[in-house]
Amino acid sequence: MEENEKVSFEKIIMAGVGAITKTAETAGDLLDELVKKGAISVEQGKALNEELKHDIKKGVDTAVQKVQSTAVSRFVDNMDRFSPEDLAMIRAKLDELDKASSENAASDNAESE
Repeated sequence: MEENEKVSFEKIIMAGVGAITKTAETAGDLLDELVKKGAISVEQGKALNEELKHDIKKGVDTAVQKVQSTAVSRFVDNMDRFSPEDLAMIRAKLDELDKASSENAASDNAESE
C-alpha cells in the first residue's frame, strides 16, 4: 500500500473519531450551560447528563463500527495493490492474532472447568 493511501486512511478514521468527540463535547457544554442558567434543575441535569452519556456512547460505538466496516472494506478492496512484503506482514499479523485468540479461548475453557 502506498504511503499516501496509508496516511489518507488514517486521516479518515481520525476525522470520524474527532467529529464524534467534538459532538459529544459540544452537547456536554450545552447541557452545562443550561444547568448554569437555571433552565433545568440540577437533578434533571444529572439525569439528562447520564442519558446523554449513554446516547453518546451508543452513537460513538455505532460510528466507530461504521468507520471500521468502511475501512475494512476499503482495505480488502485495495489488497490487490499491496506489495508482497505488505501481504507477508498482513499474514504474519493474522497468524499472531489467530494464535492469541486460540490461547485466550483455551484459557477461558480451562478457567470455566
